[in-house]
Amino acid sequence: MTSYEILCLLSALSLVISLISSRLHRWQQTITITALALGLSLVILIAGKIFGVELYSTLVTDLEQLDFKALLLNGMLGFLLFAGALQIKLNVLKQQRWEIFVLAFVGTLISTLIIGGLLYLLSGLLELQLDFSYCLLFGALISPTDPIAVLAIIKQLGAPEDIAIQVEGESLFNDGIGLVIFVAISQVAFSTEPLTIAGVSGLFVREALGGLLYGGILAAILHGMLHFSEERTQYLLMTLLVPSAGYVGADMLGVSGPLAMVTSGIIIGNVSVPKLLKEHEWQHLDSFWLLIESFFNSLLFLLLGLLLLLIHFDAELWWFMLLAVPIVLIGRTVSIYLPYIGFRRFRHYNSYAEKILVWGGLRGGLALAMAMSLPTGVVIISGSNIDLRELLMVMTYAVVVFSILVQGTTIPNLIDKSNAEHEAQRKS
Repeated sequence: MTSYEILCLLSALSLVISLISSRLHRWQQTITITALALGLSLVILIAGKIFGVELYSTLVTDLEQLDFKALLLNGMLGFLLFAGALQIKLNVLKQQRWEIFVLAFVGTLISTLIIGGLLYLLSGLLELQLDFSYCLLFGALISPTDPIAVLAIIKQLGAPEDIAIQVEGESLFNDGIGLVIFVAISQVAFSTEPLTIAGVSGLFVREALGGLLYGGILAAILHGMLHFSEERTQYLLMTLLVPSAGYVGADMLGVSGPLAMVTSGIIIGNVSVPKLLKEHEWQHLDSFWLLIESFFNSLLFLLLGLLLLLIHFDAELWWFMLLAVPIVLIGRTVSIYLPYIGFRRFRHYNSYAEKILVWGGLRGGLALAMAMSLPTGVVIISGSNIDLRELLMVMTYAVVVFSILVQGTTIPNLIDKSNAEHEAQRKS
């Protein structure tokens, strides 16, 4: 089958599973889709191993042909980030701007270093010593909370506004920062040419600041198009230019596409929409992007479950799989609680704020896409036949599944408690 045919069939399957999940009110839709897709993958995997079912090999071939990394990083990611950013209220974001900045930038760096350091120490204890740059690589790809997973699950649970905007704002910005850090460390780890601190710093500045600036330019261009357009029915189609052609432009310029999408989405949603569109037009725009977001989310979480078929499990990898989750949770905990020591000196927060930020820091397709972008067969861990990419893929997949199925299903309990505390404080 062609990639287009595969996408059509997967889209239909995601809609069927979405229909089933809508009848199961116990779990949020994206969690249900992932769980059902994982169950389907396990059935196919077991049947293929035992009976040699042809369906197994066919599905594996089709999924490999689809190229999940390119589909997400160069396709769906831009649309989902732009859709999420359109919903962010700038006045609320400003109230939490310093917290979001510190968590997205400094917190991601802290988490990367802690996760990388712990993995380096534990790999030595397991007598499968990894190079420190490879450990940092895992820290960089797994530290950013996935905005797609977070926005799909957290924003629908009704957390207190100050906590919700921190979770949403951090997830929208730190994925771009994480991608920049990941690219920089990848160059250090795999480049055959000597790299300097100035060179790596320049790459970081170009990607991050360039992405923010480029996003502002995209927003200004779209604002002008909306302003001068006489055909008002075209405004929906015009907004598609940003995450499509705009994202391609970011890649060509060598700046961060994710940061550009977030920046342009926030500006358009808070400046262009209220200034240029009438209320009913704004409602149409909101419904239009909600539809796109829902469709891509369903497809993405279906793919996350089916990617189990592409993971190559090895007996030597089980310890790393088991250790990946606590390592990541430790890194996340320190990167949240440490900044909050300073935050609480200047502002009062709900006592559940740190807990929700730690447990609500979900990982998803973005981390897997970064892991899949690593070269295959280029770097082999010394003393073992295990490919580095396979190792990081297995660890990443374990963290992603745990965060969606365990953290995603239990975070409502923390949010309910925080809401109860918020309500009690409001009445007192």
